[in-house]
Amino acid sequence: MSDSNLKKIIIEPVTRVEGHGKVSLLLDEKNNIKQARLHIVEFRGFERFIKGRPYWEVPVLVQRLCGICPVSHHLAAAKAMDGIVGVDKLTPTAEKIRRLMHYGQMFQSHVLHFFHLCSPDLLFGFDADPAIRNVIGIAQKYPGLAVQGVMMRKYGQEIIKATAGKKIHGTGAIPGGVNKNLSIAERDVFLKDIEQMLEWAKGALKIAKDYTVENLSLAQEFANFDSNHLCLIREDGAMDLYHGNLRAIDKDGNKIFDQVDYNNYVDYIAEEVKSWSYMKFPFIKSLGHEKGWYRVGPLARVNACDFIDTPLAEEARKEFMAITGGKPNNLSLAYHWTRMIETLHSAEKIQELLNDPDLQGNDLVLKGKRREEAVGLIEAPRGTLFHHYKVNKDDQIEMCNLIVSTTHNNVPMNTAVEKVAQTYLSGKPEITEGLLNHIEVAIRAYDPCLSCATHAMGQMPLVVSLFDHKGNLIDKKVK
Repeated sequence: MSDSNLKKIIIEPVTRVEGHGKVSLLLDEKNNIKQARLHIVEFRGFERFIKGRPYWEVPVLVQRLCGICPVSHHLAAAKAMDGIVGVDKLTPTAEKIRRLMHYGQMFQSHVLHFFHLCSPDLLFGFDADPAIRNVIGIAQKYPGLAVQGVMMRKYGQEIIKATAGKKIHGTGAIPGGVNKNLSIAERDVFLKDIEQMLEWAKGALKIAKDYTVENLSLAQEFANFDSNHLCLIREDGAMDLYHGNLRAIDKDGNKIFDQVDYNNYVDYIAEEVKSWSYMKFPFIKSLGHEKGWYRVGPLARVNACDFIDTPLAEEARKEFMAITGGKPNNLSLAYHWTRMIETLHSAEKIQELLNDPDLQGNDLVLKGKRREEAVGLIEAPRGTLFHHYKVNKDDQIEMCNLIVSTTHNNVPMNTAVEKVAQTYLSGKPEITEGLLNHIEVAIRAYDPCLSCATHAMGQMPLVVSLFDHKGNLIDKKVK
């Protein structure tokens, strides 16, 4: 059947995600799904226009990619610039300040996604009236949860402000270290509320866990597919969201590679370009582009690590892994459960760091032998974030390659869209808002940051048009 005989449905934009994207669905004459794609329709260009800038500007400059997770770009770039200035190991104070900043970011970002973006689907249902299936509906029916979400995110943002100088686009991490420590007064403010944050994190984890367990049959049919998983891992196999080596596992938990120095990532990871998206398609070289794609983010990290080094999160990890008998869990909806495990882990790490006297140290910056090329990796909220730079003799950036978390998840998100479309949309005679939201739910499970800090002014409607096989418009919905 030629493309001219296929119906086309366009979902644009995808809602309740960071950034702008669209979904295209092609249907045959019987309304069976023939093709489903998630398109990233914006072009940011940071890898080009950062060229020529002095290397010390990079940790501040690149975080303009994103207003939701600027700390992740800030720290990944700072780690790369550590390499450029010849620093392989920071002072204890510098590393722990950066870690505190990072766990504050993980905490606030996961909370933002769970309470503001995905909880309306979980608490009201995928087919619920869109008038209430939103954050305002949550505030009206579950005011306690709404307050928790706001206060937890505020706590994480205040951690960022205290360590980075600002809540958004801070300047705390510099090549070779940091530019401030944490005072006793600042520390005591955070210690006062950390127990409450831990309790709220445990409550949010229970919501995500109970939803997955109680709706296991739904989760098993909803965008469920086997995949490889990639993340950073500590040398002893523990989850480490700030630093480590690369580990990749297959759908059964077998290691594809392990403890790979991320400076050598180009020997293991390749990127493919396709004409219908501005987002690249990474894959594991040894498996090829057809079988080598993988997932990153909370699901991958919990699946791939051997243990979590904080007691409450480790207990939660064991409960999660028990669902699949210790094998990797490949359910897309399980992202929510693992995201809340990481939220609890982040709160535990924040408490641990706040009680560490190294945070008040004054040895903040180191310098070594100047280098021309370096890679910085970090586990951002959405997954593994690659920053790769080359610097010329005049201290200018001459090459920049960024593989952001959502890029790694490009194939999994497209696969999720296709699976949901085939399960719920294929063969249906008309479009309903609830059916379309099923596709968006699948995308939102990955918490994608589609365009990194692009903001829209005014109304941003979702327009979906259904054409028959002759190209005639037969149905249209505006949301």
